[in-house]
Amino acid sequence: MNNIKSLLLLVFIAAGITACKKGKTVDVETQFKADTIAIRNYITSNNIPAIKHSSGVFYQIIAPGTGDVKYTANSQISAAYQGKIMNGAIFDDSKGAPIDFSLGRVIQGWQIGIPLIQKGGKIRLLIPSYYGYGTSGTGPIPGNAILDFDITLINVQ
Repeated sequence: MNNIKSLLLLVFIAAGITACKKGKTVDVETQFKADTIAIRNYITSNNIPAIKHSSGVFYQIIAPGTGDVKYTANSQISAAYQGKIMNGAIFDDSKGAPIDFSLGRVIQGWQIGIPLIQKGGKIRLLIPSYYGYGTSGTGPIPGNAILDFDITLINVQ
């Protein structure tokens, strides 16, 4: 009888914990709207002449670069960059050294923003969490973090 009571108690505790976790999750659409408002406030208060892409990613083309590459997921990119959380904390920095990758293997925010420039171009991307690391985050990047990247496109093939 004690085993049944113990089992029932564990089931109720597990159900309670699960219910608490569900109550804390944020709906993707609600988070996206919150991110958009936060980015708009940030660019306004910092006088950043960013444009909102139809996807919801904000960008500032600092230099367009030259060329006429038609990007695909297989496009080979070489870029130097610095990534920050919107509060200014740097989470990644190539320190001017180019990093090589396929466009299809990076976060969606980069897949949207990189094709807006060509070789030699420079862009700043303000990426809502949905197009970054979402609710889970990764490493030093917390869940629902808005990302701020400065990217120089060294080469594209």
